[in-house]
Amino acid sequence: MKFYNVKLLTITCEILARKKIIGILDGHGITGYTTYEVDGNGARGIRGQGLKNEKNVKIEVIMRDEKLQDVVEEISRTMFANFALVLYVSDIGIVRTEKF
Repeated sequence: MKFYNVKLLTITCEILARKKIIGILDGHGITGYTTYEVDGNGARGIRGQGLKNEKNVKIEVIMRDEKLQDVVEEISRTMFANFALVLYVSDIGIVRTEKF
C-alpha cells in the first residue's frame, strides 16, 4: 500500500482560543480538523481541572505543505502573545489523498 506524505499540525491551547484558531483555518480554506478537550500540566500550571473556560483543547489538522507555512505564521503572529498555546508539526503518511 502506498502512503502519501503530508503534515499533521497539532495545536494545544486554552479553550478560549479555539474559535479564533478555527477561524484562521477557515480563512485559509481548511475545513477539516479534529478537536479534543484535554488537560495537563505546563508552564501555567495544571489546566482542565476547574471551570469550563480553564480547559485546554487539542486541534489536529492534516494538511499539505502548500498551506502549512501561512497557517502557522498567522497563528504565531496573532495568538502567541495572548493565549497559552503550543504548536507543532509532524510528518505523516496517508492513504486517501482525496481527503486532503
